[in-house]
Amino acid sequence: MKLIGHVRAIRALCEVGARGSFSAAADALGLTQSAVSQHVAALEREAGLPLVERGSRPAELTEAGRVLVRHGTSILARLGDAEQELGELAGHRSGRLRLGSFPTALTTFVPMAIARLRREHPGIVLTVVDDHLQGLLPRLADGTLDLAVVFDHEVLPSGAPGLRRVPLFDDPYRAVLPAGHRLARRRGGVDLSDLAEEVWVGGHTGSAWYSIVRHSCRAAGFEPRTSLASDDYRAVQAFVAAGLGVAVIPALAVATTVPGVEVRRLRGTTPVRRVSVAHQTDGFPSPAVRTMTEILQDIATRRDAGVTPAARRPA
Repeated sequence: MKLIGHVRAIRALCEVGARGSFSAAADALGLTQSAVSQHVAALEREAGLPLVERGSRPAELTEAGRVLVRHGTSILARLGDAEQELGELAGHRSGRLRLGSFPTALTTFVPMAIARLRREHPGIVLTVVDDHLQGLLPRLADGTLDLAVVFDHEVLPSGAPGLRRVPLFDDPYRAVLPAGHRLARRRGGVDLSDLAEEVWVGGHTGSAWYSIVRHSCRAAGFEPRTSLASDDYRAVQAFVAAGLGVAVIPALAVATTVPGVEVRRLRGTTPVRRVSVAHQTDGFPSPAVRTMTEILQDIATRRDAGVTPAARRPA
């Protein structure tokens, strides 16, 4: 089987899978429907297996088709990267950066990095993707993102292989309590075990947030009793403000609190997630990837040193 010579056909199959029809794929590619059908048929002859379920509406890929699309998407992304970098070297294209970030980073320190990139390197064409960790890692792996602000913790899966993570800072979790709660009077912080008998508001089962917090609660000797679940930190704080429970959320998420809550540091067993910026290790990172990584590192260093956003100056 020799699929390497069928790049156009693989692109056509990927579009059929993404758009659910041969006609929509044809429109996206600027081809006729007949040409798309011929491309897919050529792939099927080469693979010796059907790739699309004929007669299904919308068009559905077979298992073999899904395998080929999964690998094909990565191949096409890599070829696009090569074309982009060659264009940059020849001076025909501006630099490109496809940056992903998890939400609490995107609403705190990442905008400062984006502003500095645009100010100091206006020629870089930037695209920003807002997604949760579970969505960012596959995008890095298949090459549809160049760089992503991510986090990790010992209880989480190691993620996609072949990624280089550059550490930025640790993000410790905080206790969020209703205003007037008995523990809110403890200005020096609270122990996680102090919350053992409380009703909790937390993330959905299976989320990274839930896994990290449950791991630390178990280490402290109890299982959190969750009454309400949301992966939106603002919603969680609103639930807490309404007296519906207590919560433990990352410090980044309480950079801006809602009225009616008290935030306290945790003593002893404290959940901590490690925030980093990640990119693929194969080949050399592009100048745009290196530049943004350095900017994020500098902002993280200034953040740890207690420099306020207003006091920051261009490097």
